Amino acid sequence: MPQSADAPDIATMSFEDALTALERIVDRLEAGDVPLEDSIRIYERGAALKAHCEQKLKAAELKVEKIVLGPEGPRGVELVDEA
Repeated sequence: MPQSADAPDIATMSFEDALTALERIVDRLEAGDVPLEDSIRIYERGAALKAHCEQKLKAAELKVEKIVLGPEGPRGVELVDEA
């Protein structure tokens, strides 16, 4: 899907930015005043944003699971490759 100048590349977006963009899309679609072709286009972008957010959450979950606990609490974090 081609992106417009005002739509940043999803792959480079932070979780927070992607979630905010997804919320704006949901608001526009719920308002019901978007032409059909635009609705399809922004719905597709919303699906891509949702997948990006899910991937970011999964990566964060994996990092949290790698926390090494010692007798006095967390000793450090074992980093996980996101590739």
